Amino acid sequence: MTATSSFRRLTVYALFSLALLLSGLTTPVQAQVTAFMQSVAEAAAKDRDIAAFYKETGYKPIWTAKGNKAKARRTALLRAVKDAGAHGLPVQRYALDTLSINPRRVKSERDLGRLEVEFSRLFLRYARDIQTGVLKPRSVDNGLVREVPYRSRTSLLKSFSKSSPKGFIKKLPPSSAEYARLMKEKMRFEKLVGKGGWGPKVQAKSLKPGASNKAVVQLRNRLIAMGYLKRTSTKAYDKKMQQAVARFQRDHGMRADGVAGQGTLAEINKSAQTRLTQIIVAMERERWINMPLGKRHVWVNITDFHARIVDNGKTTFETRSVVGHRDLDRRTPEFSDVMEHMVINPTWNVPRSIAVKEYLPMLQKNPNAAGHLRLTNGRGQTVSRQGMDFSQFTASNFPFDLKQPPSRRNALGLVKFMFPNRHNIYLHDTPQKQLFGREVRAFSHGCIRLNDPFDFAYALLAKQVRNPEAYFKERLATGRETVVPLEKQVPVHLVYRTAVTQPKGKIQFRRDVYGRDAKIWKALANAGVSLRALRG
Repeated sequence: MTATSSFRRLTVYALFSLALLLSGLTTPVQAQVTAFMQSVAEAAAKDRDIAAFYKETGYKPIWTAKGNKAKARRTALLRAVKDAGAHGLPVQRYALDTLSINPRRVKSERDLGRLEVEFSRLFLRYARDIQTGVLKPRSVDNGLVREVPYRSRTSLLKSFSKSSPKGFIKKLPPSSAEYARLMKEKMRFEKLVGKGGWGPKVQAKSLKPGASNKAVVQLRNRLIAMGYLKRTSTKAYDKKMQQAVARFQRDHGMRADGVAGQGTLAEINKSAQTRLTQIIVAMERERWINMPLGKRHVWVNITDFHARIVDNGKTTFETRSVVGHRDLDRRTPEFSDVMEHMVINPTWNVPRSIAVKEYLPMLQKNPNAAGHLRLTNGRGQTVSRQGMDFSQFTASNFPFDLKQPPSRRNALGLVKFMFPNRHNIYLHDTPQKQLFGREVRAFSHGCIRLNDPFDFAYALLAKQVRNPEAYFKERLATGRETVVPLEKQVPVHLVYRTAVTQPKGKIQFRRDVYGRDAKIWKALANAGVSLRALRG
């Protein structure tokens, strides 16, 4: 007997047993209530939220009462947890054998009271997992500093007890179009895994157009299986195959040259199972950000190396970006905040971590090094380097700040976009334009560099000035640092998605540049999430 079938049988039996128990208790009403209330209070004592709910409602049952309302709640919950696998949740976490009291062993009102609390505990566990995620981001990776929008557990129980059970539970998962599409892709890939995936991998390090060998046939077959190439019997890397490779490359964030180089073949050879894990991880990430994103918001997908402005669900502006380097202390963190203003002709206030790790050693070797930076004291006064012995300073006692005045050579370029946060992350221009031509653009100290910062500024300013380009350039021409507040602040979401659906077209995948998705999948698997292979 499989775990799933066992779970289903237990569910049906539990409902039947509970119904018999509820209809068969014959002890005096006052004694029933007193024993039940005492049992509920004792069982809920270790859970502050559940205890608060029952205290406020006079310890009245919502799960174990007689009648259709309680039955509807039990049925809705048990049906929902039975389908938890469709959402990439750990199914066994909600099986009835996780309850401290088995419905089949309920023999008294005290047992019934304990079961009442156990049902509430099961409901809250499922609701929290499907609404805002199985994992706590910070426990998985230091770069996952996102504040998950957890709901009040007591309020969840209150709202559920007053709502249509089936409708309430149906609304628990994220309502975003992305989540719905990810669920469909999850099922599609489960069926694909059940059929054996895309067949044999391509046994070659690289392949170029014009080649004709066994590996080309393997490439052809894999492209056909993936839906990038129409069925053909060709054995040569011809023009059609080159076009198919280019389409694959575009869908995977790669340079679309149609050449199956080492990087491209590595992605083509990724298994359907691996892609399925990426989809499940993306669903967990979508639960972490299950909140209103803002009618207008900035969306930066770290793995995609792009920044976008989204208006009412549609991308209205897009530009290439450079994100944090793969080094642990330079990776771009994931979080959401609100953009308040932009700074034209910004001064670069060198972060202390960069000042002491990178510039202090340079100054110790040569006091005149990094001449583009000004040395300032705690009062903001410029300090002369003349005769300064930097060897007396360490990372812990370096008493100065380093600043770079506004200029075209400024590390922040000519404009920065501020959403003040404790991580000191923001979006900005850069003089290093050549980096935007790279396929993998992970070079910064964590901030997001934009390829088209002026156009980005115009798009933001268009909501508050008649001629945003003229407005911006007028202030730029002064050469002075100028703060421009945004009349309507814009939410900014720094995310990390290696599986992204499209309203039309194939799902797109990206590389796990920081290895974060691998950590999340491992944590999900440890929590009990498993891959399903669907037949038929």
